Amino acid sequence: MPGNTADTPRPLMVWGALAIVYVVWGSTYLGIKIAIETMPPMLSGSLRFAVAALLLGAFLLVRKGTGPFRMSGRQLGGAALVGVLLLTGGNGMVAVAEQHISTGLAALLVASVPLWLVVFRIAARDRPALLTLLGVLVGFGGVAALSIGGGGETASTTGIVVILLASLSWSIGSFLSARVPMPPNVWAASMVEMAAGGLGLLVTGLSFGERLDVAAVSGRSWAGLAYLILVGSLVGFTAYTWLLGNAPISLVSTYAYVNPAVAVVLGVLVVNEVATTQMLAGGAVILVGVALVVSTERRSKVRTAVTAEEVKV
Repeated sequence: MPGNTADTPRPLMVWGALAIVYVVWGSTYLGIKIAIETMPPMLSGSLRFAVAALLLGAFLLVRKGTGPFRMSGRQLGGAALVGVLLLTGGNGMVAVAEQHISTGLAALLVASVPLWLVVFRIAARDRPALLTLLGVLVGFGGVAALSIGGGGETASTTGIVVILLASLSWSIGSFLSARVPMPPNVWAASMVEMAAGGLGLLVTGLSFGERLDVAAVSGRSWAGLAYLILVGSLVGFTAYTWLLGNAPISLVSTYAYVNPAVAVVLGVLVVNEVATTQMLAGGAVILVGVALVVSTERRSKVRTAVTAEEVKV
C-alpha cells in the first residue's frame, strides 16, 4: 500500500504504531464480547465500522480537504476488497465466533494468521528466512500454551470453525493489501476499507436474519461499541493499515502473538482473573517468537526497508 512519502519510515514510528496494535487489539476481543451481549454480532460490527468511516472521512475532509479522496476506480475497488476480507470476513466472523467460544480461545485461533501469511509468501516465491519461520512456529506454540492455561472450557466446534475462517479471510486481506491497487492516501484507504467492511457486515447480517432492537441494547454494550469505534477502529485499524504499507509483513503479523498476552494482563487487572504459571510460561514463549521474527527482519535489508517502489502497483 502506498504511503504518503517515499522516505523509509522512522523506526520509532513503526514501533509506535506496532505498540498501538499490540495493546489496542489485545483489548478488542473483550470489547466485542461486551458489545454482542445485547447486540447482534454482524450488525454491531456494521455500525462500528460505518461510524468509524464517517468520523475518519470527516476528519480528513476538515484537515486536508478533498485531496486525500482522489483515487481511481481500481484503487477504490482494491481498498473495498481488502476491507471486505479484513472486516466483513475477518472481524465479523470473530464476533460471530465469540457467541460460542471465549475471548481467550478466539485470540489463540486468530494467531494462525502469521502461519497463513508465511504460506502465502512461499506461494508467491517470497521465501521467508528460516528464523522468521521458526519465530512464527515458536510464537504459535506459545499462544497454544497460553490458551491451555486459560481454563478447561468446552469449546463449540461451530465457534472454532468460524474463527479459523475469520483468520483465513484476514490473512488473505493482509496479504493482498500490498499487491492490489490502493488509494495513495493511507487514511483514505482505511476509510474506504471500513466503509466497505461495514456495508458487507450490514448485508450479511440482514441476510442471516439479524435485527437490531435499540431499546433492548444495554448501556454496557453501547459503551463496548463506543470503545470499539473510537479506539479499536479509528486508532487500532488505521495504525494497522499504515503498518501494512510501511513495515515488513512478518513484523506486523507479530501482533497475533502479543494480543493474547495483553488480553491475559487486562483480565488480571480489570476483572481479577488468575494468571497461572502455565500462562506466564506461554507468554514468555510468545515473546521469544516475536524476538526471533523481529531480529531476523531487522537483519534483512530487503524486508526492513519497505520503500514506495516496493508497495506501488
